[in-house]
Amino acid sequence: MKIGFTVLCLIYSLTFYAQEIIALPKTDDGNLEWVGPEKTFFSEIWKTQVVTNVSQPSMQVFRPKPENNSGTAVVVAPGGGLYALSIENEGTAVAEWLAKKGVTTFVLKYRLVPTGDDGTAEIMSTPPATVLQKAGEVLPFAVTDGLNAIAHIRENASTYGINPNKIGFLGFSAGGAVTMGVGYDYTEENRPDFLVPVYAWTDAQAIQKPKTNAPPMFIVCASNDPLGLAKGSVALYSSMLDANKNVSLMMYSKGGHGFGMYPQGLPSDTWIERFYDWAISEELIPKPVQ
Repeated sequence: MKIGFTVLCLIYSLTFYAQEIIALPKTDDGNLEWVGPEKTFFSEIWKTQVVTNVSQPSMQVFRPKPENNSGTAVVVAPGGGLYALSIENEGTAVAEWLAKKGVTTFVLKYRLVPTGDDGTAEIMSTPPATVLQKAGEVLPFAVTDGLNAIAHIRENASTYGINPNKIGFLGFSAGGAVTMGVGYDYTEENRPDFLVPVYAWTDAQAIQKPKTNAPPMFIVCASNDPLGLAKGSVALYSSMLDANKNVSLMMYSKGGHGFGMYPQGLPSDTWIERFYDWAISEELIPKPVQ
């Protein structure tokens, strides 16, 4: 028993210390004020692991095996209405899949609406108009966190073993709104090399005319998204197409909202494989050696 417990502790210790956490710059928070620390817990309401009350932006690094490193990097922004982060289904599970494909992946914890004990309970009990208002107040800071993530990765590209010209940004729902904001607000130093908004919350981030040097975009959504985000994804696609920018739209008839990496036995389960195929075809990720 004692030996087994010792081994278990050693495994836990190695797992814990294997995590590579990068703190990002803490910029001006405007009138936002957080009480208490960031919280990580299993949400009984959403039935998944979440992070809430994020005031200090950071990211966790998932590195591929050295012999499998493609040189491409992706920042992943989980969704959660800017009240929480669906950190596993739309974060670490995505990163683990991409890392196995040779992509160095950074799961971003961007700033969220200040909440108490359970941010998921708060968003579910708050009127939609108020949710949208509070989300709108914090979104510019979350976008800044996303841009700072890209700038950090590009500045330290050699440390991470990546190509500084192959850094993408992928986000879900509210993280998709952050992805769009990153695509509209970048400068030369923090320009993403490709964007992947997945069922992006276009009600929170208004669709704008893309920049003249807008990066390629791969959009994912489901027609039966209960939040009505399919129309926003189509409008986002049209905005890129009308500007003659490189864009692809993967619209599934079924999938709902928040499917992330959760298997439903539907074609939408393979969205990440379709993204990977697209990235190879666009030469954003090198074609694997057979």
